[in-house]
This record gives sequence, C-alpha cells and structure tokens, in this order.
Amino acid sequence: MDQPGRGTDFLQLDPATAPVRGLPGWLVAALRAAIADGRLPAGCRLPATRTLAADLGISRGVVVEAYRRLTDEGLVGGHRGGGTLVLAPPTLPGPPTRPARPPNGAPRGPLPRPRLPVAAGIDLSPGVPDLSAFPRAAWLRAERAVLTETPPDELGYGNPAGHRRLREALAPWLARTRGLRVTSDDLLIVSGVAQAMALLAQQLHRDGIDEIAVEDPGSRGAVEEFRYWGLRPVPVAVDGDGLRIDALADSGARAVFLTPAHQFPTGVVLAPARRRALLAWAQDAELVLEDDYDAEFRYDRAPVPALHASAPQPVPALHASAPQRIAYAGSTSKTLAPALRLGWFVPPPQRYADLVAAKHASDLASPTVAQLVLARLLESGEYDRHIRLVRARHRARRDALLGALRATLPTATVQGVAAGLHLLVTLPADQVDDRALADQLHAAGVLVHPLSWHRQRPGPPGLVLGYAAHPPDRLREAAATITRVVRRDGR
Repeated sequence: MDQPGRGTDFLQLDPATAPVRGLPGWLVAALRAAIADGRLPAGCRLPATRTLAADLGISRGVVVEAYRRLTDEGLVGGHRGGGTLVLAPPTLPGPPTRPARPPNGAPRGPLPRPRLPVAAGIDLSPGVPDLSAFPRAAWLRAERAVLTETPPDELGYGNPAGHRRLREALAPWLARTRGLRVTSDDLLIVSGVAQAMALLAQQLHRDGIDEIAVEDPGSRGAVEEFRYWGLRPVPVAVDGDGLRIDALADSGARAVFLTPAHQFPTGVVLAPARRRALLAWAQDAELVLEDDYDAEFRYDRAPVPALHASAPQPVPALHASAPQRIAYAGSTSKTLAPALRLGWFVPPPQRYADLVAAKHASDLASPTVAQLVLARLLESGEYDRHIRLVRARHRARRDALLGALRATLPTATVQGVAAGLHLLVTLPADQVDDRALADQLHAAGVLVHPLSWHRQRPGPPGLVLGYAAHPPDRLREAAATITRVVRRDGR
C-alpha cells in the first residue's frame, strides 16, 4: 500500500521536497520566502510548533529550531501564551553616499537609496550587534524592580553628569574589565560615544583647536561627526601595528581620535611600542580620545586593556601643572542595543566641569530609569552574563562567515577576525573598484561596506563585513553570494 502523503495546507509545505538532513534549513527558507513575498504579512500568527510538526509528520524540534532561527533574524517574535507572530520586516538600506553640503557648510545625512526587504537581502553593515539577543527578560525584571524601589523625587531632572548609582556601578566594572583606574566622580554618562565626541569637539573648537587626527582607514562616522562640529579630520596611516605614531607626529595635529583595542575597520591592535609612543606624544599634545567601541567581544586573543589604563596618573595636587591628556569613551550600543543611547565618558579631569555644563546645555541629563536599570544589571552580574552569552553567539557567527569565505574564496585575505563584530576582506586583483563591487553585491541582495568609504586617502580596496546580526546559515548564504559576484567579474 502506498504511504500516505505528508504536507499541510499552510503554505502547501511538503517535507518530501526537503534535502536529506536539511529539514530546519528547508523550513526556514520556505517561511522566510513567504514573509518576503507577502504571503505571511506582519501580524500573521504562525501555526503552533506541535501542530505544524504533526501536519508535516516531522519532529517538533525541527519546527522549534526553524522558529528560533527566524526569531534570531528578527522576522518573527512572540511571547508566552501569545503564539509566534510575523513581525514587520525591517529594510536593507542602500549603501550610504558621501553627504551633500547645505549652504552653511554643515553636512547632511546620507541621501535616500533603494531599499530591499531584509527577508530578501542580508545586511552585513559593520557595527550592528545581535539585536535579537537583547536580554528582554532581565531588562524587564530590573526595570520592574527600579520602578518599585525608586522614590518619586528620583524621577525629576537628573544630574547632568549621570545618576550616581550608575557611575558607582560602572567604575569598578571598568576597572575589572578594562583596567581603568577611575572613580564615579571621573565618569560622565552620555548618549553614546557620539555625544562624547560632539561635546569634546565643541570644547576643542572653542579652545582654538580646529583639526583632529583620525585613523586612515578609520570610522567614516567619526570623520563626519568631527567635520560637523568644526574640526578638520587629518588622516593618519594605519598599518599592521595600528596607528603610525611617526605619521601622527608629522601631521601637526594636537588631538587624535583612535580605536586602539580593535582598530576599525582593519581589526589590528595598537602594538605595545606604539602605545608607549602615543602616550609620549600625548604629553606635549592636547588630547587623545579613545573609542572602546567593541572591546567586550574577543575570541582568539587575550584581552587588551584600554589605553586609558596605561596613561600616567598625575598627583591630584599637580593637575594644574600636569594635566591629563587621555579621554576614554564606551557604550552599550554593541553589548545591548544602540537604541538605549547609554554610554560613559572619562574626560581629562581639567575638562570635566566644562563638559558636564555642556551636557546640561545639550539635553539636561540622560534618562534616569534606563540608567538605574543598567546599574542594577551591572550590580547583579546580569550584564556580564549577557556579554558571555552574546560573545559565544558572535563567535559562532564569525566562524560561519570566516569558514565559508575561506572555503569559497581561498585567494582573498581576511583580517580582523580575532575580536569585534566585523571582518575585513581584501582581494588580490589590481584595480578593483570596491564601491562598484559593493553596488553589485547590493543588487544581489547583500549589503556591505567598501573599504574605500572609510578612507580619506587612496589605499588598497576591500570589503568590510559585519556578522553579528545574522545566524550562521544566513552568513553562509551571504558568503555564497559574495563568491558568486566576485567570480563573475573574474576577480
């Protein structure tokens, strides 16, 4: 007797069409395609895992795994008792273009570009963390406790320097994880590293400093931020040991912005000899601004302490005659979510009071409730546990992308893989236009950054790929697309 046919009316799914040992991937691909083409619109409820598994005649674990992968991609979500719902699909933005200048000379944001549904495309923009891993349950528990225990007068306008409870929780955490020797009175709570840069840039400009050295290649966002606030970014070359301090000295700049623990975008670490040379240069300069943007995520190397931790600590009574030169900035944007807009800033002591005043003039103070929730997560150890969990997820994702690229593009050079949320791919061919290559990849459904976007001066081409926001199977798909486009052009 013939075996009864298996399948379900839901999307007319038939497991007989699935590859051997590939049921989860087959189901994920089918659901993803249905979300992309509108057959499963936002708000649509997916079948219960037991129901769909029974209809298809497959293990419930296969359906659970498929729903988990789609949740990781941000395509579905749900809560206990509410089922699994299709979420409104985010969009895959087009590559940014060089901003146009309005009449007053201030830069505008990127010009509009075509967008692709993320279900049909993969956004490998660097700097995007795994937003699906946000610790919602831990955050809700902490927020509930904060709202229960916080007296009414704490909900007024807060201290522009930041809530003392958060600063007192951050100081020992920074000492333990990044080697900083600071107290709560040294910390300024800011709306991310961008606000720290903006406040400091305005102060430098008022002090008559009109330029700042930046790494080249380096963060395009930092370059545009400094330009906006009236500082001219001076490009300084980066090599395998990080920022070239001899080139920094020759630049004539008296301030510098850099990412020493994991240079963006090359991923190199500022070598010990360079660190010593930079600290020596700083003694006769005005400022070193250290952006510690993703130091929590390392996989194949020992932790690198913050540059600020190595800076000479002058005797307090001598601050006036021996001012400190190192400023340090970090945030929760890569560890939790950029939307929180929570960061910390350790400026030189002689600049602290003016920066607090500038923070007050800018936005009065950072949100109190969010500060208290973060403080509670730090105090309870939940923040550290979350970082360890996400670090393991990121490592698996890095391994998937790295392995796929090395298997399919053996002639490519991949670097910056030991830490962070992105890697850099360079190709051996001469005269490669990485912007054109990025445009071709975008047309094929994969958004990447060409390395030239992050340069001010000419240099070798490459692609900067972020991997934290996608599960391994999607990263392997992206690698296959990259390989196909590169080989099609004969590179």
